Amino acid sequence: MLWIINGKRLKNILLIIIAAFFAALILFVQRQDTDVDVFTPIKAHGALSHVETNQKHLALTFDINWGDQQAPLILKALKEENVKATFFISGEWAERHPSLVRQMVRAGHEVESHGMRHEDYTQLEVQRLRSDILFGRESIYKTIGQHPEMIRPPYGKVNRDVLKTAANLNQQVVLWSVNPRDETNPGAKVIVQRVLEKAGKGDIIKLHASDSAKGTDRALPLIIRELENRGFQFVTVKTLTSDVQSKSKLMD
Repeated sequence: MLWIINGKRLKNILLIIIAAFFAALILFVQRQDTDVDVFTPIKAHGALSHVETNQKHLALTFDINWGDQQAPLILKALKEENVKATFFISGEWAERHPSLVRQMVRAGHEVESHGMRHEDYTQLEVQRLRSDILFGRESIYKTIGQHPEMIRPPYGKVNRDVLKTAANLNQQVVLWSVNPRDETNPGAKVIVQRVLEKAGKGDIIKLHASDSAKGTDRALPLIIRELENRGFQFVTVKTLTSDVQSKSKLMD
């Protein structure tokens, strides 16, 4: 009889231990989903394309690789609309136009990497890929005194080698969830329409500030004003990822 009683007690103790373990596990998972620190690169081999958030925040991003005519127009439009954005610039462009890069920083915009030479990363050997990321990062550092923490691979092309190499260099790969393809020059009205049709909470909008995109500067004020009328607020990518109760969506 004593053995039976002890067996029951042992069973109850085991049940309590198991219940406590699963309770702790649930609390841990919930904490991972809701606690977001000030921006740190996501420790996973993935590309950030969208942020799930309860707040009506979204991010404007601009890729730049060549030309110096459109970038000042973009900066002017952002200043007039009082909006901060994230610029992904190539190292070569940073070296050719350091004054424009510093102007971006002074205006409160984020400056991140677009690689060094704007090559398709999926076609490069790992060592060459690594070198391009490092050279691009150092070119930006020499220009503004800050190392970029994010990188948008040229053409948005990624594979496992690209994601792994970037992660090993503490560079968060950032893609997008809204792409109006402004670099094809469909016209300002079409660019506006394409963005407004898809933009929502936590979206990362991809635009261009290179001279190849002719209508982006004219479309920008219309995009900003209409989305602000809908209650949205434009923030930088780092601010977007630090939203309270936000969960970053990774694309493997």
